[in-house]
Amino acid sequence: MIDYTQFPERKILCIDMKSFYSSVAAVDKGLDPLTCYLAVVANTDRSGSVVLAASPALKRDYKIKTGSRMFEIPNDPKILIVNPKMRLFVRVSTELTKLFYRYVPPSAVHTYSVDESFLDVKGLEKIWGTPDEIAALIQADIRKSFGLPCTVGIGPNMLIAKLALDLESKKAPNGIAEWTYDDIPRKLWPLQPLSEMWGIGSRTQKTLHSMGIFTVGQLARFDLSLLEKKFGIMGNQLYHHAWGVDLSEIGAPIVQGQVSFGKSQILLRDYKEEKEIKAVVLEMCEEVARRARNARKVGRTISFGLSYSKDEFGGGFLRSRTIEEPTNVTIDIYQVCLELMKENYRGQTVRQISLSIGKLYDDYEMQLDLFDVDGWKKRALGYTVDKIRNKFGSAALLRAVSYTAAGTAKHRASLVGGHQG
Repeated sequence: MIDYTQFPERKILCIDMKSFYSSVAAVDKGLDPLTCYLAVVANTDRSGSVVLAASPALKRDYKIKTGSRMFEIPNDPKILIVNPKMRLFVRVSTELTKLFYRYVPPSAVHTYSVDESFLDVKGLEKIWGTPDEIAALIQADIRKSFGLPCTVGIGPNMLIAKLALDLESKKAPNGIAEWTYDDIPRKLWPLQPLSEMWGIGSRTQKTLHSMGIFTVGQLARFDLSLLEKKFGIMGNQLYHHAWGVDLSEIGAPIVQGQVSFGKSQILLRDYKEEKEIKAVVLEMCEEVARRARNARKVGRTISFGLSYSKDEFGGGFLRSRTIEEPTNVTIDIYQVCLELMKENYRGQTVRQISLSIGKLYDDYEMQLDLFDVDGWKKRALGYTVDKIRNKFGSAALLRAVSYTAAGTAKHRASLVGGHQG
């Protein structure tokens, strides 16, 4: 058993805006976000466009959810289908953060995503009341100021607040739920499938299943040394999260440290020509390398994958390769992708491309290579190009392939958050 008295007992609120994109779009149209039938899709001009958000009523009555396709939405006059207004969504998110500052200082707010934030309200009892009362105040204020619904999870740390939000508050009549350490065995341990727990994805779940672990309780009672042997430091985190233990501070990510930089892109059409596929791969290498450089990181492990069109009955591959010297140079990453593509691609029609670099190191020094005497120049060039793009926009400098019919970077540079503004 874990002695919880050795861990912090804070008062954390995890606030989640209910169906944020669809709710903002509904209010913008003068509609009630909880009762209207509204879907936000990536592009209303394409029947195969992905549903980015669906209103609660649309989910409940028509079974349309995020990830559905526009052609799956019934042709019903009661249903409104709209394009995303990303600038509006970002502006509302920013104003919501300012609202939180009415209740807590900025240092006590951690914006986790555009629609989810953590607030530390410990010590504010004499001003605002108990955490449950503060949650209700903020919830009512958001509804009055923006017309938007939200749910709130409360816990002694960020993890438990998030679990209370995901597993209980979204089903609670008032949208608020509070968990303590004592609730973990009763409320968290019976949970299955494991992927229902925040932080456990389908791949990790599959590995845990192979180890005979099917519930969070089994994970909590599993041998810690075996978990660490299998998953490394993540095994230690999995074990302690199963007990509800989390030492993250407000203002820091829940999972400490960036473990990789990646990008996955669903193409606007099927790509059948290898030359066209390589053009997009090069663009993606450029973007991933830029993200790594912005964080002053280099990586040794490159993961690359292609997902095939439904015309090929799906399928695809995802492969990784670890190189000797870490890099954030676009062409170095691209060459590894070409190697993996040559070994695994057999001419299928491609609809999605995935790329990431991991096993990261700080980029403050580099090993000189006698066979690549200009290596330092290539790395310095990347940083120079980034400075120009940061100052004049991401489309200020593009590779020639971006101006071909296959390129996507020129189009994406005009988007906000990946979508039309």
